[in-house]
Amino acid sequence: MVEGLRTDGNMVNVVGIVAKYGEEKAEKLMRSTIPWLEGRGMEVLVEAEFGATGGRVAQKAEMAERADLIIVLGGDGTLLSIARLVERPEVPIVGVNLGGLGFITEIAMDEIEEVLASTIAENYTIEKRMTLSVSISGQDGDRSLRILNDAVITKGARSKIIDLETYVGSDYLCTYRADGLIISTPTGSTAYSLAAGGPILHPAMGAIILCPICPHTLTTNRPIVIASDARIRSTLRSAGDTVVLIPDGQEGILLHNGDRVEVRRHKSPVSLVRVPTRSYFDVLRSKLKWGEL
Repeated sequence: MVEGLRTDGNMVNVVGIVAKYGEEKAEKLMRSTIPWLEGRGMEVLVEAEFGATGGRVAQKAEMAERADLIIVLGGDGTLLSIARLVERPEVPIVGVNLGGLGFITEIAMDEIEEVLASTIAENYTIEKRMTLSVSISGQDGDRSLRILNDAVITKGARSKIIDLETYVGSDYLCTYRADGLIISTPTGSTAYSLAAGGPILHPAMGAIILCPICPHTLTTNRPIVIASDARIRSTLRSAGDTVVLIPDGQEGILLHNGDRVEVRRHKSPVSLVRVPTRSYFDVLRSKLKWGEL
């Protein structure tokens, strides 16, 4: 009997489970998955909200630091909440979709046992997704974070059009006059960027999307795709407006006039477990209902 999963020669002993809080399907799935894992000699970490389902209670930061395998039960937002914290590319993440649109959490509920069994048997496919490093410099000091999907600079509900002076490397690109700007990875191309008119990129590509949100019609700004090794710098040039930066749909960070946001490729990708019988194009057809009348 296989006692654990080997990743780069290290036995997997600790499994973290992150689930969508308040989702009955997630709790039900955890109640069957936790004993399944513990029966194979693994320590299981869960968040406090799901402590009653078994396992040991831990914060996401501890899971990101200690877990050798991470299981996500929910949608893309649930996966993003933990994936951006995991800076060890050797740690596989199994994303299980509970019935929503999810492009990243592509494994169906009825596939979880089969996928976990294959993963434990070291018979699984990994797809490495690039991440971005985001640095904010300004009135409130310096801050750095990492994203898998996108960094969105956006105005408040009552703010006017904002100006974002944007450079790619040392080259001036333009000053966007818009409701905001989406800086996206290929993984994030099917998220907010797609809704704002951006292109769909295959997740294996090395590229970064700059997609303005509702640009002023006279500027004719359009989404642009640039190389993944580029350094993007965008400075807010709007005084008196409420503007926030939202990383991966998480809690926003307030920006002030003159604050600078710099984005570049992060050294650590995220490793997602894929179902080898289903391609990315299968996922697109299914989620976007291509070809359906």
